[in-house]
Amino acid sequence: MSSIIDDIKFQYRIGGIANKMIYWNVGVFLLSIPLFYQFKVGVFDYPSWLAVSSEPSVVVTRPWTVLTYAFFHFGFWHLFFNMMVLHFASRLFLTFFTQKQYLGLYLLSAVFSALIFITAFYFLEMSALMVGASASIIAILVATTTYQPLMEIRLLLIGNVKLWHITGVTLLLFLLQIGLANTGGHIAHFSGAFFGYIYIRLLQNGTDLSKPVNAVIDFFSHLFRPKKKTPFKKVHVTPKRPTEKKVESKIVIKDKTQQQIDEILDKISQSGYDSLTAEEKEFLFKAGK
Repeated sequence: MSSIIDDIKFQYRIGGIANKMIYWNVGVFLLSIPLFYQFKVGVFDYPSWLAVSSEPSVVVTRPWTVLTYAFFHFGFWHLFFNMMVLHFASRLFLTFFTQKQYLGLYLLSAVFSALIFITAFYFLEMSALMVGASASIIAILVATTTYQPLMEIRLLLIGNVKLWHITGVTLLLFLLQIGLANTGGHIAHFSGAFFGYIYIRLLQNGTDLSKPVNAVIDFFSHLFRPKKKTPFKKVHVTPKRPTEKKVESKIVIKDKTQQQIDEILDKISQSGYDSLTAEEKEFLFKAGK
């Protein structure tokens, strides 16, 4: 089990922004199951402080919901199909654009679609909650299609088709269902598609909408990133050799009397007192006074 978790962590670290977005969506969905899933009824019950509400008075008090809703899903199949399309659209988008532009488009299209959803339901006098990453995913797909509509994609059992064919069929299916069910979701889909188109057109004219978003993200990431402690550097100091003090050898010159005394004492120690001559005995006697 630990090896699987370690492998997931490794894949998350080395993966690009598209992989991280999929990890975030799947992780949030798994976390939401024990928290918000009503097992008796079989549906999710997301609170209004996570899902975006169509009521402006609620959104004003909970502005973060215009972003948090884009990471939650109503069920497994909702998540599964969204992640399949996200993986497909992300690979195409990142062929031409940077990861920062991808992140900016994902977040901005989510906010834009939430605002359109709130506005539309306000005029329709309807109240609802919305979750799902569909708006951001469609924005990425339409943005890539706007930039390279004639790009050929090989589909299983179909063969080569142009990218705009895939995007066109997808939007047509959403359009046919707009009056049947999930009206809020389909409004968000078309809002995301519109934003993806505008994003690329502005980018081609030299305006990158993702720059301010990434500037804010970079600011907070540097602000909350733990500062790296400067490693303690061991300084090896070569010990100085003690300066050898030159000891001046002093030659002590003994006086004659002392020399004679020493010689006599040496003679006594070697041969005894009787070996001394009368003169030596007399000298030693006088020196001892």
